[in-house]
Amino acid sequence: IASASARIAPADKRLYAIRDVTATVESLDLITASILSKKLAAGLQGLILDVKCGSGAFMKSPKAAKELAICLVETAKSAGCKTAALVTDMDQPLAPALGNALEIAEVMQVLCNNRTGRLRDLSLRLAAELLVLEGISSSLAQAMEKLETLLSSGQAAEKFAQMVAMMGGPLKFAENWQRFLPEASVIHEVLAPKDGVITAWDCEALGLAVVALGGGRQVESDPIDPAVGLSDVCALGSKVTKGTVIARVHASRVKTAEATSATVLKALRIGKSAAKQQDLVLDRVD
Repeated sequence: IASASARIAPADKRLYAIRDVTATVESLDLITASILSKKLAAGLQGLILDVKCGSGAFMKSPKAAKELAICLVETAKSAGCKTAALVTDMDQPLAPALGNALEIAEVMQVLCNNRTGRLRDLSLRLAAELLVLEGISSSLAQAMEKLETLLSSGQAAEKFAQMVAMMGGPLKFAENWQRFLPEASVIHEVLAPKDGVITAWDCEALGLAVVALGGGRQVESDPIDPAVGLSDVCALGSKVTKGTVIARVHASRVKTAEATSATVLKALRIGKSAAKQQDLVLDRVD
């Protein structure tokens, strides 16, 4: 878990600020440099990249995401780092929750082997790819078997707890993680406006809604409220009736929760029948 800092890729933060005012945020070469600088500076020998595409990703189309994946893989390999990339779907949230503490709660449910779904599936696939890349496992199937054992035995959750402790968090986080996660003072239900099937989510709009709640920064000086966000977000293909809870807004104030509920409804599309859903993993580049 890393970001640009005074010690790791210090130029990255400054270069990104320059890109922001020179209309080069979308430059493929500069995106590649920004993404890989931190990884390569850390001295990695092997890297698996998750390049997302869809409404919740920077790259909106599979074609654009694959172009970025190719650029990333070729550049990392030229720097001596074994690398592969998966192009994955982000037209719906990976988990039914968005927001700092709410997402950690979903992570812990997966690590404690209490959840199925997209977050678990993709996490296992990415980890399996890395085990095969490094020769620790001979196949994805063998790697998956090892990873399932780590989940069911509790070792995965315990390793995450060790990471939390090393970064200054509470000790024994895995044993009682609910105790350490803040909860919002207001929880507001978002209700389906009509009968039908959920056919689309504007994931970018959902992410911006969480930022507006205080779950992310609009400017660098903004404080972050780790308790706010969205939970119980219905998956694509879910059948709903008018009045069904399709999401819950976690906020610090009632007015903010109500405004966010309206934003969530605007990000939702309900149709008469389910549209064909994309596969979670759309492509692989090595």
